[in-house]
Amino acid sequence: MFSSKFTRRIHERIDAFYRDSEVRKTLVRKLYASDDISVWKDSKRWQFQLNNKHNSREFAQKFNCKVPDLYWEGRKVEKINFGNLPEKYVIRPTIGYSANMVFLMQGDKNLFDDREYSEADIVKELSFAVKENPELDFLVEEFVSNENGQYPIPDDYKIYSFNGEIACIQVINRTGRKKGTTSFYDENWNQLERVQQEYLDGDAQPAPACLQEMIQEAKRLSKAYEIFARIDFYATQKGAVFGEFTPTPFRGNGFTPFGRKLLINYWDKYCPGMI
Repeated sequence: MFSSKFTRRIHERIDAFYRDSEVRKTLVRKLYASDDISVWKDSKRWQFQLNNKHNSREFAQKFNCKVPDLYWEGRKVEKINFGNLPEKYVIRPTIGYSANMVFLMQGDKNLFDDREYSEADIVKELSFAVKENPELDFLVEEFVSNENGQYPIPDDYKIYSFNGEIACIQVINRTGRKKGTTSFYDENWNQLERVQQEYLDGDAQPAPACLQEMIQEAKRLSKAYEIFARIDFYATQKGAVFGEFTPTPFRGNGFTPFGRKLLINYWDKYCPGMI
């Protein structure tokens, strides 16, 4: 049924996270950096709570990682005061994946779809999403620069992490929500074979200046998270900035034979017996 042992494990995790009603209901529970770690870990499959991006921000801050500045949070999106926002800002849902319902705004333009939106347009789209999903909040956050102080669509540094160990780093140089190129590296920035096939092949590129900070923070977060997760960062003028946790990357699909072998070997070695 499944193309590989790695894909099967990811689908078993999807079942355990999304199809267990006891686990599913924890997604809307809000936690804070000031909460003791015992509070974070007092529920079944506690890592699932970090699929809520409010919680993932707080968890990262608990372990002294930088996150984008937060301008506003909530579901009453008609109350967003756009006049108080900078020219560049990001809106994203607390629950979701694949950058759906993300607005990467520069003035009136959303860089993710290259369309212009009025404030009323944005409120209309967000209001519809909130009406459709009663579990949903939105975050209005800082649009982080790159290391040169410029503001293109941020490059993603996606770190495949296993209980404090790093299997590989995937760089996605985005040109749109689902467009861009990708390349893969080990933690010493040696280029690896392709691990996953979602994006076109990209050229080899230099390591970000904040690579060591990024690696140290990924390892610290991964050790706390315990089970396998992809941990995403941005390389900015203020260093490595945390993005999110992804416990089921690409739903386990589209990984190359090299990638499947690499990741399942790390899983078996560093997360034995873990979901």
